[in-house]
Amino acid sequence: MTFYDDIYPFYILQRTAFIFSTRLLTIILVFLVVAVGLLLILPGIRGKSRVFWMFRIIISLFIGAVIVALNFTSDWAEASVTTNATYKSFSNAVINADIGLHVGLYGINVTLKGNPVVQFNETINYNEVFSWHDTMAEVYEDALERGLPNPILYIAEKFTLTSPCGLIFQYRYSGRYASATLWTAFCCWMLANILFSMPVILYAGYMMIATAAFIFFSMASFSTIMNVPQCVFSIGTASFEAEYSRSFWLALATGVLCTIIGILVVMFDFLVPEKIKEVFSVDMDSDEDDDVSYGEGYMNSVFIDGVTISPSTA
Repeated sequence: MTFYDDIYPFYILQRTAFIFSTRLLTIILVFLVVAVGLLLILPGIRGKSRVFWMFRIIISLFIGAVIVALNFTSDWAEASVTTNATYKSFSNAVINADIGLHVGLYGINVTLKGNPVVQFNETINYNEVFSWHDTMAEVYEDALERGLPNPILYIAEKFTLTSPCGLIFQYRYSGRYASATLWTAFCCWMLANILFSMPVILYAGYMMIATAAFIFFSMASFSTIMNVPQCVFSIGTASFEAEYSRSFWLALATGVLCTIIGILVVMFDFLVPEKIKEVFSVDMDSDEDDDVSYGEGYMNSVFIDGVTISPSTA
């Protein structure tokens, strides 16, 4: 606090709770724009292929959007509890609040929401972000200087280098490897879409299986945090531990979907290769060219005056 606080135009910034990640919103908007652009060409596709192309576009973009979004979500693992806890340091005030820990690949979110939200003439609705890219010791010191509530400081302290729990080493490195394998899965997804537009459908199926494999590798990397003894968080009279959450299960569902698509494509390519090429509208031009029959031609005599034509070419 400075001497000019509460003096226009230096009013204290009113903090607002986290609503929606701008990164996720950007990803959703980008893929929606691409989807709309591709769906606009559907009226130009004739017959039953129109329905197939629609589902192909929607499913493919869904897989790509999920793979990218999973890198920036903050709910790979979560823990929450409702309890009574001291509000801030050097105060005897006790609040009833919902406390949450949300773990992503690039950091954690710690939430604190009062029951009710307004207590002691304050709005208790916090969502603090602690990123692995920053030095956790410096971020924690900054949180102390800002006077954040005790429950948030307690959870943040568990992720510092000096904490005996060692959570930062578990979550930071597992998150980095999980993110790297997810980006590799995204590259495989892009290659699969390119190959689906070429007469090499079999290799497109292989790339879809590779996409699923790298998604599963990312899950395995993140799951290593569960192979060590978990640090129990105790706030007030309640305790809680982090467990797998929505993003982890969404990654599992997407990996299974990619596996099913890849296996079906490979299987149909071996059983009915011509049919699947026809379904994907590839390798059709060459067949049409081979079936074209040419009738008798007419040669204008004006252009061949003085030219001797051998019997073999006549």
